[in-house]
Amino acid sequence: MLAPPFTPFEQLQHSLQDRGYAVLSPDSLSQLVKAHLGDLQNLKSYWNNLPRDPYLKDGGRYRFRRHGSYVINSGQVELAPHRAHWQSVDYNALHGGIERWFEPLEPALQANQNWQKLMLGISYLFPDSPRWFVEAHPFRIDTSDGIGRPTPEGAHRDGVDYVVVILVDRVGVKGGETRIFEAQGSIGLRFTLQDSWTALVLNDAKMIHETTPIQPIGSYGYRDTLVVTFRHNGFQEPPHRQDQ
Repeated sequence: MLAPPFTPFEQLQHSLQDRGYAVLSPDSLSQLVKAHLGDLQNLKSYWNNLPRDPYLKDGGRYRFRRHGSYVINSGQVELAPHRAHWQSVDYNALHGGIERWFEPLEPALQANQNWQKLMLGISYLFPDSPRWFVEAHPFRIDTSDGIGRPTPEGAHRDGVDYVVVILVDRVGVKGGETRIFEAQGSIGLRFTLQDSWTALVLNDAKMIHETTPIQPIGSYGYRDTLVVTFRHNGFQEPPHRQDQ
C-alpha cells in the first residue's frame, strides 16, 4: 500500500488552494478540530448501526450509510431539517437525478460534542465563505458480496465546493486505494488511507476522485469512512425545486 502524502499542518490551506488537495494525518486532523484522537475514536461505534443503502443500482449489498445536513454560519453548527441527498447526473452518472432518502444520523451522534467539533473544525480550512451548507455521510463498505465498491460511480466530482473523506476504520480488507486527478490537467496521485482519522480534503472544482474496490483478507472485512461536503450557495436540489 502506498502511504498517503501528508501535508504539513502549517501548509494545509495553501496546499488546498494551490494544489487542490491536502492530506491530513490523524494528529493534524485532531489539531485542526481541537478534539483528542481518543475522543474521535469513541465515535467509531456509530458506524456499527448504519442501514443498508437501498439505492445501489449495481444490485450490491455492500454499502451502508446515513445522512445529515447542517448549516455552518459564523462559527455555529446548525442542524438542518432532514432532507434527501440529491446530485445531478453530471456529477453522479450512476445514482444522479433521483432523491435518495437515507436514514438520518442517530440523535446521540448529532448531539456529540466531538462530532460537532469535527464539522466546525474542518470548515476553518475554507476561508472564502462565512456560511456553508454541509452534508455528512457516514459509510460502511463491507465484503458481504466478496467485493465492496466505495465509489461504484467511478472517478467523479461531487458538485460542491469541498469534499472531505475521513478514514474512520479499516478492518480485514485489502484494496481501497484512493486516486485523485486534476480535473483540468494530467497530474494524478494514488495512495491508501490506512490509519483511522486520516483525512483527504479536495477542492471539488479542481480534483476528481475515486477509491478502488476492497476485498476481504479473510472471510469478512469492512472500510468505514465519513464523507463531508461543503457548498457555499445552498444544498444541491432537483431542478424543479430550484425553480420554485
